[in-house]
Amino acid sequence: PPGGHKTAWKLQEIVAHASNVSSLVLGKGSGRLLATGGDDCRVNLWSINKPNCIMSLTGHTSPVESVRLNTPEELIVAGSQSGSIRVWDLEAAKILRTLVGHKANICSLDFHPYGEFVASGSQDTNIKLWDIRRKGCVFRYRGHSQAVRCLRFSPDGKWLASAADDHTVKLWDLTAGKMMSEFPGHTGPVNVVEFHPNEYLLASGSSDRTIRFWDLEKFQVVSCIEGEPGPVRSILFNPDGCCLYSGCQDSLRVYGWEPERCFDVVLVNWGKVADLAICNNQLIGVAFAQSNVSSYVVDLTRVTRTGTVTQDPVQDSRLLTQQPPLPTAPLRRIYERPSTTCSKPQRVKQNSESERRSPSSEDDRDERESRAEIQNAEDYNEIFQPKNSISRTPPRRSEPFPAPPEDDVATAKEAAKPSPAMDTQFPVPNLEVPPWSQVVTSTPAPKAEPAIIPATRNEPIGLKASDFLPAVKIPQQTELVDEDAMSQIRKGHDTMCVVLTSRHKNLDTVRAVWTTGDIKTSVDSAVAINDLSVVVDLLNIVNQKASLWKLDLCTTVLPQIEKLLQSKYESYVQTGCTSLKLILQRFLPLITDILAAPPSVGVDISREERLHKCRLCYKQLKSISGLVRSKSGLSGRHGSAFRELHLLMASLD
Repeated sequence: PPGGHKTAWKLQEIVAHASNVSSLVLGKGSGRLLATGGDDCRVNLWSINKPNCIMSLTGHTSPVESVRLNTPEELIVAGSQSGSIRVWDLEAAKILRTLVGHKANICSLDFHPYGEFVASGSQDTNIKLWDIRRKGCVFRYRGHSQAVRCLRFSPDGKWLASAADDHTVKLWDLTAGKMMSEFPGHTGPVNVVEFHPNEYLLASGSSDRTIRFWDLEKFQVVSCIEGEPGPVRSILFNPDGCCLYSGCQDSLRVYGWEPERCFDVVLVNWGKVADLAICNNQLIGVAFAQSNVSSYVVDLTRVTRTGTVTQDPVQDSRLLTQQPPLPTAPLRRIYERPSTTCSKPQRVKQNSESERRSPSSEDDRDERESRAEIQNAEDYNEIFQPKNSISRTPPRRSEPFPAPPEDDVATAKEAAKPSPAMDTQFPVPNLEVPPWSQVVTSTPAPKAEPAIIPATRNEPIGLKASDFLPAVKIPQQTELVDEDAMSQIRKGHDTMCVVLTSRHKNLDTVRAVWTTGDIKTSVDSAVAINDLSVVVDLLNIVNQKASLWKLDLCTTVLPQIEKLLQSKYESYVQTGCTSLKLILQRFLPLITDILAAPPSVGVDISREERLHKCRLCYKQLKSISGLVRSKSGLSGRHGSAFRELHLLMASLD
């Protein structure tokens, strides 16, 4: 390369443990902090490009198989072969928690982005969600049939993605405590999953040598990159989400997914790279062999990251014709992010004593025997104890890592495969409020709250949806005293009970009519009660049996559908869309045919009646079509539902 500039180089090699290294991870916040776990049962902490260990964490009694740093890089969690998990507070240099409950090797860990939770995946096929403050296991997610290799929380903190040796990727809803979707398709163990930083998109890498991209609204595959040189172990999205990096054997590959293409290949002799991070427009890769750990740098300013470079116009135009033109390409939904960027490490510390649940003596012994030994005070103070402790950042603002002067094989660079210029900036859509953050008024959305799950210490720990959402600072909010808080809760509780009791009574009334077998009358009775929640409950049943629908049912239901489509509750809108789609598919052709038929000669009462119903339905549908048109511009799942309805209603005009 001109002027001796390098694209990739080896930074350093250290002896990280007295015996073999069993796991290692980079801090994603700074890209400069490295944690290693060893067969010597220790967790060691390093600053990239500095030769000395900063801290050594002891206490595990079997090899450390998995480690993870939280984003602010002030907590670290490590899981061992025996199934025990320990959390250390790096700033206080002490053990914070010991979490016991898995029966086998811990293969994967992740910190929740806002709440004080850790997720762990094990060889025992279970995934557990732990409350760090209370030492309790809050949920156990069962569903995988083999070891869980990788766990990631979504950027908005509402979901957990898991990848396992059973060839599947699963997506879990944290507040509901259940699986939302399973992504089959890989033909080998799935080693790694990563969420796109902004869009509803998930990437998974497998030993089958493919990377798959999944759409998290439609829950289907977007594209698949095949022919990786070996098992896929480490992938990382660029911070702005423009591309995905894959750390292959001896190379870094840069991919796009719509359509799938390779932007660049950079040769780096890092062997099997175990983790990637980005810092100062440089990509850091780390690899281990026996007791040694090596770090490598790739200068991203010299890497092609978007599809602007083209080499074969013929193939380009062919690829472009396969793709829909850009303006109509659907926008993928974007995560709702916290309005405040306050991380809450302090809460962990304040509550760690006051909220401790009389731990067993075994735990106390565990925590007494666990140490955080500072090995290098100078580095430790620089990183974890800065003078201005309000804005603690690991050595983040420091200069990029300099390239070595002498020439190196690692600079070789293959030409990228030709790729069309398909990249666009995604505008942030105006998102609907998630149903769990809505205020309950007189008609609550039918959303089940998660049950209270007993923890391993038989202490009930209830989860609120707000536990999984970022803390929002509300101005001028005075602290509530306990009595006030209780009376507020009681007031809300009483209202809720009244609402549910009346809803139950209303549903009983409808059910009594339903048992006579007259569906039209039961729908009429539900409408007469004038409680939308009852209509929703009934429609959810009727929607499942299309054969029950008759034309006179439509005349009763259509005005209700119009109300549902304007509801602030997501589930009401969904039910309304489903019913409307059913009516359009079954009855719109019939209605237009009857209205277009020539008038009959003589008196035909039943025909006259039918014609009257059709006119009524037609009028109601015309009224709804304006509403559907106005909502078809929405982004996300509802937008696509309204766009489909808009197409179905085209024949009304």
